[in-house]
Amino acid sequence: MGSDQTSPSFGVRAMIVGQELNKIERMYDTVAKEYSETFSGDHEKKPKDQEILHRFSREIGDKKPVWDFGCGPGQATEYLKNLGVEISGLDLSEKILEQGRAIHPKIHFQKGNILELKFENESVAGAVAFYAIVHFTEEQVGTAFREVFRVLKPGGIFLFTYHIGEETIHLDEFLGKKVDIDFMFFSTDFIFSCLKDSGFEKIEIIEREPYPGVEYESRRAYVFAIKPVVRKSP
Repeated sequence: MGSDQTSPSFGVRAMIVGQELNKIERMYDTVAKEYSETFSGDHEKKPKDQEILHRFSREIGDKKPVWDFGCGPGQATEYLKNLGVEISGLDLSEKILEQGRAIHPKIHFQKGNILELKFENESVAGAVAFYAIVHFTEEQVGTAFREVFRVLKPGGIFLFTYHIGEETIHLDEFLGKKVDIDFMFFSTDFIFSCLKDSGFEKIEIIEREPYPGVEYESRRAYVFAIKPVVRKSP
């Protein structure tokens, strides 16, 4: 569709993350219809999005399965499916998944959490996540990257996007509804280091300026990262 704790015990951390996820889920349940109406077809207004999604479709080819994590109502999911990618969508909000299923009945949507993916190790060929980390703390971003790395097959491709910066923006209102949510920005150095620490290689970060009048005016980044292919010693 994303809170720094200092060395918490596992139990405390699990409780805090769970509360954060509940807040994110409630927010998207609240604005599901308005979000879908506002952002469906969003990529058509953004040439760089289209270029990047076409590149992903070429590089993933006919490999499967592919998942869109934090898919929302399925903007990127549909775009890639129309390019021939066999892809499904996963999101935390059941209400926003209902919107996705209504708009894109031929796409499989599933409720889930990128911080704790219910997939076997090395079972996914590729993953996309457009702004799926936007409500996460740095600790949670690390957890998400490690989970994506775990479920990707060797050689698997991870494409995701984020807002570039250092700030946190709190919203009490979003799309005409009362909410209580933070939007997080991340430095490119942090993202690169976090991906590398998670085990990814061939990390490529492509930055761009915002499209005025189309989106919130923050710098954006697209990231391609690959899970290494482990070669056995002769």
